[in-house]
Amino acid sequence: MDTTIEDQVVERQIQVKFVTKLPPQLRVVSSAFAIPAKLGRYGLSEVVNTLLGLEKPQPFDFLIDGELLRTTVEQFLLTKGITAETTLTIEYIPVVLPPEPQQPRSHDEWVSAVSGYNARFIATGSYDNHGRIWNASGECVFLLQGHSDVITSLAPIPAPGSSAKQFQLVTASKDHTLRFWQVALNEATSSTVTLKPLKRLKGHTSSVQSVAASPSGHEVCSGSWDTSIKLWNLREETEGEEDLAGKKRRLETGAVNSSEKQVDARVTFQGHTQVVGGLDWSDRDTIYSASWDHSLRSWDVETAVNTQTLTSSKALHCLSVGGEGNALLAAGGADHLLRIWDPRLPGTVAPVFQLSSHTSWISACKWHPKSSFHILTASFDGTVKLWDTRATIPLITLNQHKDKVLSADWWKNDNIVSGGADSQLHIYSKLDLSF
Repeated sequence: MDTTIEDQVVERQIQVKFVTKLPPQLRVVSSAFAIPAKLGRYGLSEVVNTLLGLEKPQPFDFLIDGELLRTTVEQFLLTKGITAETTLTIEYIPVVLPPEPQQPRSHDEWVSAVSGYNARFIATGSYDNHGRIWNASGECVFLLQGHSDVITSLAPIPAPGSSAKQFQLVTASKDHTLRFWQVALNEATSSTVTLKPLKRLKGHTSSVQSVAASPSGHEVCSGSWDTSIKLWNLREETEGEEDLAGKKRRLETGAVNSSEKQVDARVTFQGHTQVVGGLDWSDRDTIYSASWDHSLRSWDVETAVNTQTLTSSKALHCLSVGGEGNALLAAGGADHLLRIWDPRLPGTVAPVFQLSSHTSWISACKWHPKSSFHILTASFDGTVKLWDTRATIPLITLNQHKDKVLSADWWKNDNIVSGGADSQLHIYSKLDLSF
């Protein structure tokens, strides 16, 4: 009798209708039909492949009510309280396949910061006090020499409408300063060119931990162990200095002779009580900050007023703004959870998502530049993970690093770059996140 009951449960049928936004050749008939309730995403993928009659099977993922299926269909229905008599609409999308790692790029010390902002080059900062610019072939074409202590973070400077031959960035350091750099990309050669900074941003009284550039590229903000956030104006005299710096380059000596101009902070934002570990200035009028004092704060750029404060149960080390409406705040810190808040919700207190898979502190997080669902995290557990907020487990875990991962970013939209305590820059091939 028990065997008969088990067989009946296993063979339970559910009416489903498959839909997709994929091209016509990958669309199945729109009519509903019965499938075994025990099927998960792999079984559903086999069904769709059979219906499509593909010569080469293609893996798919499945969305039910906007959530990625990670159980059997029956378990999903039970969890959501959906009756099995309902005809279930299931959307299928391509599976995100793991990217291929390239040969890592070695540094002399830990890689503490990485940026893939420029499509042709990757910028890194290191514990050896130097910044580096790497081309797509894995060659270090520029060495940024000027700090007297560890580079903790860096920020590329947006330059809308400017020549693709130039690249600007700001580096932050434990030497209490930031440095502004102008890189003439057309001067990249097979040998490494050493550059000196154009400007020194001085004013913090302790190590500078984080930096972010304004959308206009005219200003940057920095967060420090002195608990303050400072805002710096980069625009004054920049154009003339850029021309001068270009004339002073001497490729035959492999060096740039440049006199640093000291810049003082324009505004200081006070409110945090511990180190400011993460900053985001993707909104022109608002700066977002994350701190070891367990808070996320938003600041009005014009008035320097703290307009909203969200709290966490743990110290926060990193911050990224993105997601739906480019309005979600993702932050990681001194535990294994990535927390995501939606400050648009009235009375926001608790995160709307908590993503758990890492086994140690989260050191970096970064929303995808175009997808509202995908976000990267890096951790002291030695891994980089790709998440889709429509699921509670990561899509992909990358474990090429041999020590703590300290930084991660997107490059050319769908490539991943990361740096860590193994002194390696890792680059991963392009992901297909176009759906």
